[in-house]
Amino acid sequence: MHTLVPSRGLTQERVSPFLLLDYHPRYEYPALATGQRGVGWHPHRGFETVTLAFEGSVAHRDTAGHAGVIGPGDVQWMTAASGILHEEYHAQDFARRGGAFHMLQLWVNLPRAKKMDPPGYQPITVDQTPIVPVGGEGNTSTVRVIAGAYADARGPARTFTPITLLDVKLTAGTALEVPVPSHHNAFVLVAGGRVSIDGDSLTPGSLAVFANEGEHLALRAEEDAHLIVLAGEPLREPIVHVGPFVMNTEREILQAIHDFEAGRFGEVPADEPPRS
Repeated sequence: MHTLVPSRGLTQERVSPFLLLDYHPRYEYPALATGQRGVGWHPHRGFETVTLAFEGSVAHRDTAGHAGVIGPGDVQWMTAASGILHEEYHAQDFARRGGAFHMLQLWVNLPRAKKMDPPGYQPITVDQTPIVPVGGEGNTSTVRVIAGAYADARGPARTFTPITLLDVKLTAGTALEVPVPSHHNAFVLVAGGRVSIDGDSLTPGSLAVFANEGEHLALRAEEDAHLIVLAGEPLREPIVHVGPFVMNTEREILQAIHDFEAGRFGEVPADEPPRS
């Protein structure tokens, strides 16, 4: 797993409303005869976790009663808000047979007014996300719209602040422009292939951070490429971030810790989660 946000030289103001970007490059896992791969029960408060599956599958469940499995092209959008416990593991059938695993997880900050809302969950399947062809006739390049809008398509994700999240596949030589307001913070993650941005050639695992200038992002695929385009309006609110809790004041963080220790984030289910 590679943590690309936060990183040295990127202030919170420069990446807001995003708090974290963890990228798991493509990796071939061997079959697992026993046990599990993943992260057991842990708390969150004050933000959202967004998991994009490119290859492989992940099983999720939480103390708000949500559970499910995401596979290639699916998105799990969990709103921790006032507090939740959840766990994430490789889906059982995938773990037993092994195979390619390729994923991305974001943490998205919530505005102050929404941090203590009830938790929520959006299971977004690949067939729910609109696909926009790009590059002209005969070109197989596509933009899949998960959040925000591109061309005439709007993504199914419900967000608390303006966010654009696009899953882009480009054939070699295809140019792409994505409208983004200049005051939004914008990024491009290269998940496969090679792309050129402002004369710089970027390889898989690279994250391009755009200056807050102009009204669009421009890039060109040097070879067949897979990209994630991410942009959002910064919150411009105080942030206190301690482990799995992201609030606006130290007092709110202490309250989050107290509530977690007092068992106010829900009860861990006793039954087995869906891991198929």
